[in-house]
Order: sequence, then C-alpha cells, then structure tokens
Amino acid sequence: MYETKYHRASTVSDAAAMLKNADDGKLLSGGQTLIPTMKQRLAAPSDLIDLRHIDEISGITKQADGSIRIGAATCHADVAGNADVRAALPGLADLAGHIGDPHVRHMGTLGGSIANNDPAADYPAALLALGATIETNKREFTAKDFFTGMFETALDEDEIVTAVVFPAASHTAYVKFPNPASRYAMAGVFVAKTGSGARVAVTGAGQNGVFRMPDMEKALDGNWSADAVASMAPAVDDMLSDMHGTAAYRANLVTVMAKRAVAAAA
Repeated sequence: MYETKYHRASTVSDAAAMLKNADDGKLLSGGQTLIPTMKQRLAAPSDLIDLRHIDEISGITKQADGSIRIGAATCHADVAGNADVRAALPGLADLAGHIGDPHVRHMGTLGGSIANNDPAADYPAALLALGATIETNKREFTAKDFFTGMFETALDEDEIVTAVVFPAASHTAYVKFPNPASRYAMAGVFVAKTGSGARVAVTGAGQNGVFRMPDMEKALDGNWSADAVASMAPAVDDMLSDMHGTAAYRANLVTVMAKRAVAAAA
C-alpha cells in the first residue's frame, strides 16, 4: 500500500471540505473495494476521508408515506435486520442479508456500494426496481439517472451520497446466482409490484451494468406469476461473457432468477 493521509470526518460538510482540499482524495465508507485495491497498489489516493462516523448519514427511518430512508453509511447487516425494512420491503432485507460474508455485511455500506456501482453488486437492482431516490450533499437523483454504466454513476467527483429513499411496494423479492468464490451475482433479479406496475431489474449479467426488463414487466402486469416470464430473456449480445459463464449462460440465468424472484414475491 502506498502512503496516504487519513481523515475522520464528523459531518458531511466536514467531509466535503476535506475532499476539496485533497490532491487526490477518496471517500472511505465500508472500504470493501477501496482498501483491497489500495493494498494491491492499484489505487494510491493522497487522502482518505472516513465517512463512517458521521451520524447524519447513518440509520434507517420509515417515513410518513411508507417509504424507507436509509443513510448512506448504514451497513448491510443493519439493513438486513431492520424490522421496518423487513416488513415493508422484505426483498431488500433479504438482498442485504446475502451480500458477501458476515464481515462484509458488518463493514460494507449502502452508500459505498452504489457509489462504486460494481456491475455485479446487488443494491443497484433494488434501487432500479423500486424507483429509489438517491440523496447527496448537492442534489437528488432517480435511480435510472444515477447508474450510468459499469463502475460509473452521475456523481460529481466532490459529491457525497447521504441517503437512499426506497418507496413502498406491495411485493418484493431478490434472487441471485452467486459466484461461489466471490458471492457477487453472476445474475441477480429484483422484482417489485408497485403502485405504478411491475418492475424488474437485473444485475451481474449486463455489459453496461444494471438494467430493467420492460417485456417482463409488461407480462407481469397482466399475470403476476413465474410462468409469465418463463419464455423471456435479455438479448445475448448485451450480456457479459467471461471465465465464469458465457453470455448465453447469463441470459438463461436471468430468466431462471426472474422466475424464482416472482415466485418468492408472490
């Protein structure tokens, strides 16, 4: 690991000022991606700004309209175990409870995951399927505008994710086929039945990161059952292909995971 300066921020404005004054600063939340990358000397930030001790971006609140607001510095284990999340959005709680291993779930954070936007991360599928709103220290994003490509988001370099607001949904479920070594999704599908209709989002399989399946959504609006999506699959040309699975294999996984998710949500 290269030499770096460590800063512990106590407020969001504190963190923003530290980031602005750094030559090449990086925000540290759970550190589950950044720290291993630094250990391998693939990243060498001049400064690390630790967000984990900022109370204003931690915690989970059920709001008056039934939505769930989760602070960006909230760890996966807290999302998985929260009673309000489990009651209102069981698919989201289940998703968080199957990220990595216990160490990752107690260190990794919601904000860190979505800001990194790993193409195989789990949370982006939940945000896109539920139509979540991402709050930062500058503005708000809808999920469809936030995720812009593999490891890419619409965040400015000096922008800090502070919270995510998840609207209520009557049915939710997330099912993934995990890589047995990393536990990242080779294909993960989040389904939700919302007031505006069915929504289906896929992670881990697409060349450009998380994406929705409009054909599946239309089918589920007419018939909420696993059979409704059994014959549907994303275009093979749009799928990732690597040593773990071909594009055709991943396209088939999307169909299988979608069927299982719809059955679980029902």
